[in-house]
Amino acid sequence: MSAMKYDLVVIGSGPSGQRAAVAATRMKKRVAVIESRSVVGGVCINTGTIPSKTMREAVLHLSGYNYRNVYGMNYRVKEKITMADLAFRVQAVIKTENDVTEAQLSRNGIDIVHGIAHFIDPHQLRVEGVQGDTTIEADRFIIAVGTRPASSPKVPINGRTIINSDQILDMPNLPRTLIVVGGGVIGVEYTCMFAVLGVRCTLIEKRNKLLEFADQEIVETLSYHLRDSRTTMRLGEEVESVEELPDGTVVANLQSRKKVSGDALLYAVGRQGAIDDLNLSAAGIEADNRGRIPVGEHFQTKVEHIFAAGDIVGFPSLASVSMEQGRIAAARAFDDHKTQSNPSFYPYGIFTIPEISFIGKTEEQLTDEDVPYEVGMAYYRETARGQIRGDTTGRLKLLFHRDTRKVLGVHIIGEGASELVHIGQAVMTLEGTVDYFIETVFNYPTLAECYKAAAFNGIGRLNRYQTS
Repeated sequence: MSAMKYDLVVIGSGPSGQRAAVAATRMKKRVAVIESRSVVGGVCINTGTIPSKTMREAVLHLSGYNYRNVYGMNYRVKEKITMADLAFRVQAVIKTENDVTEAQLSRNGIDIVHGIAHFIDPHQLRVEGVQGDTTIEADRFIIAVGTRPASSPKVPINGRTIINSDQILDMPNLPRTLIVVGGGVIGVEYTCMFAVLGVRCTLIEKRNKLLEFADQEIVETLSYHLRDSRTTMRLGEEVESVEELPDGTVVANLQSRKKVSGDALLYAVGRQGAIDDLNLSAAGIEADNRGRIPVGEHFQTKVEHIFAAGDIVGFPSLASVSMEQGRIAAARAFDDHKTQSNPSFYPYGIFTIPEISFIGKTEEQLTDEDVPYEVGMAYYRETARGQIRGDTTGRLKLLFHRDTRKVLGVHIIGEGASELVHIGQAVMTLEGTVDYFIETVFNYPTLAECYKAAAFNGIGRLNRYQTS
């Protein structure tokens, strides 16, 4: 049987694969997307971003968390919240997102081939599907297979009481106590959710800080919230082994000889590239020890016609960034050099409780680079909207250059942070100064007013130094 031929074959239908495929069809290319699952959307829709953010929304709603400041600490929408309550909402959203993604791909004339792809040589793939095998040939490839949770011989995952982040909703019951191993984005997000549900959490992280890439003052604020919700943090600690006891409880033995016990354990230490089946060597490509594929500035691998994008290329592993990487990779694959993107203006959204979002440089980075900067701080509690919403602990921090007054960074913790950051993003992208916020009228009452309050605070501090 002769091979099906395409201009571009994209392996994986997550955010980067989907965006790459659509971008190529807009250049009038014939495109196929290969997806190993029976549904499209990749990790983002099926096990990662969408399920976790939907679960977070369900947790916030059912627990009444956002209104406890208003109606008292005992306020609840539902008294006994179960895993089934959370799964019900998550499955509904996943189904809709699957349908939307599939409709977008088919509307753009993209062929979707379900099956597991293996390279035969640098221009051919064999796809093993339920209906049989297919050979596919292409001029160019974009590898966008994403990642899976990393495993460890020290942690015997059983899918019930010792789980990874793909298996959260498989837990039969909400545990009373939970051990979370890993203080990265995934581990911290799930710790926040379970803590809000009243689960006593212990968070174990081998580094001495959580979320090292974020502004440390913002991370300290999050740490306060975690401790306030009865979470125990074991930073600078490493797990030696994990065992399930006959009574069903789980024990994590630490290298410091401490023991931590709980009803369940979530192992969230890093992710591994999902390359096991690809047979990359047949294409002339090698991955690193975490299954990540090395790429150049424009996502080209060492094989000229093969590109890689999304989580498979490593940090920052954000769905929003993966989409952009897919778009750029498709453009470069077909020699479109007009398509540009500036990673320094990519925002970060961390959906902890409260959520964190930021763009630009942190105080630590600016200090290391000897940049003369000033800080403007605003608190949600100082705005009418903060009081109305009952979020009195949120804050917004503006960093700007002392001489040029250009905005260098925006760091926010509080409900709505991931939406609010886009105002700062627009100003930074257009090379605006801190004066923009002073001269601009914001709707009242809104959280956006925090920008104005932070600007006045920072300029006031600047003026004090200049007049003293």
